[in-house]
Amino acid sequence: MKREIILSGENIWKEYRTGTESVLPVLKGADVELKRGEFVVVVGPSGSGKSTLLHILGGLDRATSGHVRVDGRDYSTMNEEALAAFRNQVMGFVFQFHHLLPEFSALENVCIPALISGKIIREVSRRGAMLLQQVGLSARMDHKPNALSGGEQQRVAVARALMNNPQLILADEPSGNLDEEHGFALHKLLVQLSEDFGITFIVATHNPDLTRRASRVLRLTEGKLHHERKI
Repeated sequence: MKREIILSGENIWKEYRTGTESVLPVLKGADVELKRGEFVVVVGPSGSGKSTLLHILGGLDRATSGHVRVDGRDYSTMNEEALAAFRNQVMGFVFQFHHLLPEFSALENVCIPALISGKIIREVSRRGAMLLQQVGLSARMDHKPNALSGGEQQRVAVARALMNNPQLILADEPSGNLDEEHGFALHKLLVQLSEDFGITFIVATHNPDLTRRASRVLRLTEGKLHHERKI
């Protein structure tokens, strides 16, 4: 059975002004399609534009030109308020730095996306606790980030990304600050979550272990995406 396309990016260009007249093109007509439930990795040299690409695909930045559609919705037709609401409802994000709020517990951090969408904490805390259990942190949910290890903090960030039942999760070097052991554990968790819940993942990484686990690998070079044959 043919899987539905959840994200499509067409002819994406991104240029930055470096002076009064100089323009630096980072993305030069990149095209991408993601099918529902895929685990796709984007590789490429440092500075090639992987983070820029993920930010545009996730609606955190605007392309200079081109179109991005998620679940059939074109970002270019949305104002900032509508785009922020759409991101909150449809997407989750995991970054190299976990960006947890230090004054809140693990459970409170996980619940934040649902609180932003207008729900109250007593309605969402049960789901937050369930997600922390799924990422192996049921015994740590009342701990604040400074009482958690780096690997535990990143698993809290993963649970937070899952809070609103996203269709798509974008992850930028999610294990970049973890040691090998904790990185392997996080990679296994991400792939398992994709398989268990049918969530589409697109992950920018330099990590060969995570790349081997992907269902598909894309290489970003000279501003364009190319399919790379898996070994």
